[in-house]
Amino acid sequence: MRRIPALVTALVLCAALPAAAQVVTLTPQFSGNTVSASIAFTGGVQADLSIVFEQAVGLNSNAVAVTAALVSPSDATLVSRFPTAVSIPGAFPVLVRVDPVAASGFSFAGVYKFSLHTHNLTLTTNSPLRLYKSHAGGPFQDITTSLEMGSVRAGGTGNNMSEFLILADVRPTDAVIASKFDALQSSLSANVSSMPAAVASDLQQRLSNARSFYAAGSLPSAINAVAGFSDQVKQQSGANVPDVWNANGSLVNVAGLLRAQADTLKFSLTAKANGSP
Repeated sequence: MRRIPALVTALVLCAALPAAAQVVTLTPQFSGNTVSASIAFTGGVQADLSIVFEQAVGLNSNAVAVTAALVSPSDATLVSRFPTAVSIPGAFPVLVRVDPVAASGFSFAGVYKFSLHTHNLTLTTNSPLRLYKSHAGGPFQDITTSLEMGSVRAGGTGNNMSEFLILADVRPTDAVIASKFDALQSSLSANVSSMPAAVASDLQQRLSNARSFYAAGSLPSAINAVAGFSDQVKQQSGANVPDVWNANGSLVNVAGLLRAQADTLKFSLTAKANGSP
């Protein structure tokens, strides 16, 4: 992964939110490449959020503001951006918005890890709860890479940011896996011109192998193949696969996109292997 040149930066994590009964502006804390904050609404809805960047520039107390809001689970404008059979849990209808200022020099390489931890939700066996993200007001997509037992701690990785929600997804796991394979294939196909032909061919073969293993019912092999795909993207990042994102949108973090999609696909394959319906 290449090093990002030092830049004067500003990051504002705020934008227009859906109509909400309560909106809070948070006070982030910083430690290296980590941003953390606590969310608390009247009525007892609470959470802790964390964003950990692999490599970031300009992450400091003068550069960041974080906004969260309570939203209505029946907000038709918001719900229309979800896949079918996905809904907002009534016990935690919290939307977090993270928006860099386009004029700033903020940039990061690789992926970030985003997590929300709340005691308002309880994780059960085969829980439908997932971490979803939307970029620039588009459709919400499942980015889950971890879901810890007890009170819910939902985590995921990404290559860009905007809105985040914990949602209940009751779609069949096989349908989710198929959609994630399709999304990863689409992203790889759309970005082959950004990498050497040999690298693109290798990644395509790895992805095709993973899908073949899945189709044959060999979940452990499919999981290993997807993990290998992600590892290979990381290994090729910088020199052969673009891996830097910046606030003004002039760069496409291809490596971060492919890794994030592969990582959430691996999560769903693992869930299937562990008995998720």
